Amino acid sequence: MTVALVLLTLLVGAWLLAVIEAWLTTGRLRPVAPLLAGLSHLGRESILARKPDRLFFETAPVLLLVVAVLGAAVLPLAPDLVIADLATGALFLNAVLAYVLVSLIMAGWGPNGAYAMVGGWRFLGQLIAYSMLIVMPITATAMRAESLLNSAIVESQAGLWNIVYQPLGFVLFFIAAIALAFRSPFDLPTAPGELAGGVDAEYTGFYLPRIREADLLGWCWKLGIPLALLNILIVGLLILVVP
Repeated sequence: MTVALVLLTLLVGAWLLAVIEAWLTTGRLRPVAPLLAGLSHLGRESILARKPDRLFFETAPVLLLVVAVLGAAVLPLAPDLVIADLATGALFLNAVLAYVLVSLIMAGWGPNGAYAMVGGWRFLGQLIAYSMLIVMPITATAMRAESLLNSAIVESQAGLWNIVYQPLGFVLFFIAAIALAFRSPFDLPTAPGELAGGVDAEYTGFYLPRIREADLLGWCWKLGIPLALLNILIVGLLILVVP
């Protein structure tokens, strides 16, 4: 029952996100739009660029899917619902993110097109910057739990959730997660109105104003990372002062 409830919650959350994103983009609230879009993608012709690197072109989407599955495998969704409760689960999650970069570079290089390639290299700079804002807040949560075991990190929040214990870390992690998932307004690798789809341009299937790439990276290196270091310092002081 718990497993079914968790999976249903994830499914509803994904559907709700798609509906709200389409509403903000088009101004129309269409609850059935995600379902119709999914069905239409299944019937689309598979388009292939004229001179692609076929291996990279075909492998990149599969690798990205594998990365998502590997990341989810170490996340405890319920007390008895975790595929691999690794002793270094927090580090494993960070390591998996590196392969998001690999898959996006492959997707940008594979079609042998300028827009896709620019999108791939954009994501390279984006990931290098914002992956630090993933690692450092996770470090702070592991400090509090005194463990890299993801289930232990979850259990350490029994008395007080980390979103309350370290709100700065949550904000930084949330922003970085959006950037690493290249969702609006951090969708520079795909950039529908600028790069004609970027790394998605040559793939069948599937906007908020977009900030400049230089501003995106500048905010991370000049503001985000110093704030993440400040968050680690605050958590360290709390661990020493508060029982």
